[in-house]
Amino acid sequence: MLKKRYFRYFDWTISLITLALLIFGLLFVFSSTYTLDKPFSIFFKKQLFGAISGLAIYLLFSLKDLKSLTRLGFFAFIVTLGLLSYTFLSGFVAMGAKRWISIYFFKFQPSELTKLLLPMFTAYYFYEYKPLKITISNKIALKNFILPLTILILTFILILKQPDLGTALIILLSGVILFWIIGLNKKFLLISMLTIFVSAPFLWPKLKPYQKQRVLVLLGEGSAKKERYQLEQSVIAIGSGGILGKGLLKGTQNKLAFLPEDHTDFIFAVICEELGFVGALLILALFSLLFFKIILLALQLSNISKQIIITGLLLHILLSVCINIAMVIGLLPIVGIPLPLFSYGVTNLWITMASLGIINNISIRRFSY
Repeated sequence: MLKKRYFRYFDWTISLITLALLIFGLLFVFSSTYTLDKPFSIFFKKQLFGAISGLAIYLLFSLKDLKSLTRLGFFAFIVTLGLLSYTFLSGFVAMGAKRWISIYFFKFQPSELTKLLLPMFTAYYFYEYKPLKITISNKIALKNFILPLTILILTFILILKQPDLGTALIILLSGVILFWIIGLNKKFLLISMLTIFVSAPFLWPKLKPYQKQRVLVLLGEGSAKKERYQLEQSVIAIGSGGILGKGLLKGTQNKLAFLPEDHTDFIFAVICEELGFVGALLILALFSLLFFKIILLALQLSNISKQIIITGLLLHILLSVCINIAMVIGLLPIVGIPLPLFSYGVTNLWITMASLGIINNISIRRFSY
C-alpha cells in the first residue's frame, strides 16, 4: 500500500527542483572555494558529503510515518531547548558566536533544529497534546496559547543570546504566523507589534556594537574600506556580472579574495558575478517555482494539522531565501542567514532537506488521515 502511494503521489516536481538547486549549490561552493593548487577544498568535500547524506535524509523523511514524525518532533523540540541552553553555557565559539555543540570531529547548531521541529511541536501540541476543535476560521482563547508563546519566546531569547539575531527572528516570525493561522487573536498580535515598535528606541542601546553598525551601514553610514566593506564588495560582485556573467570560476571579486564569506552567507553574490542576471534569475525562478508548488500543496490539504506542518517548514526556507538575498543586495542589514541549499554548512543543508522530505511525505499522504 505504501509503495503504491509513494510512487503515485510522490511529488516529482518538488523533488526535481530540490535536486537542481542542490546541484547548483554544490557547483558554487566548489567555485567559491576553488584554487589552482587545491581545486577540491575541504569545504566542497564536506558540502558534497552533506548533499549525498541530505538526499538520504530527504528519502527517509519522505517515507517515515507522518504521525510518528510529528510526535517525535514534539518531544525532540523540548530536548532541543535543553541543547540551546547547553550551547549558551558551554557551546563551541567560532567567529565571535557561541552557536555550536562540538562532538569530537563533528559540530552542529541546535538553533537549526528548531526550524525543523517548531512546526511539528505546534501541530502536535494543538491537535494531540492539547486537542482543540480548530478550523481556520476559529478564534481560540488566548489562554490556550500561553504555554506555546512562552516556549516560543524562550527559544527566541536563547538563540538571540548566542548571538544569532537572524535565526532568532525566523523562529519568532514562523511561530507567530503559525499561531495566527491556528486562531491567535489579531488584536493581541497588533498590540504586541505596536508595543515592539514603540519600544524600538529603548531597545536600540541593548543591541551589540556590531549589530548597531550593521543597521547604520544599511542607512548609508560607515567607510567603504571598513564598516561598509563587505556590502560594497557584494554590490560590486553583483553589478560586475552584467547580463550573462563572467563565467564559472572567473569571478574576480571571489577569486581575488575581495568578497568575505563568499561560500557561506554571500554565495548569491558569487552566483550573480559568474552567471550574471540571467543565472541569478534562473535560481530565483527555481526557488519561486518550489515555493509555489508547496503553497499549492498546502491549499489542497483538508487536514489543518498537515497545513500547519507544511506552512511552518515552508516559512523557514522562504524567509531564509528572502532575507539572505535582501541582505546581499543591500536591502536589509547583514545577518547570519545562509541561502538554503547553496551556502556552505552541513547542518543547515540537512535541516532543509529534512524539511522538504516531510513536505513530500505530506504530499504522499495528503488524502489520508
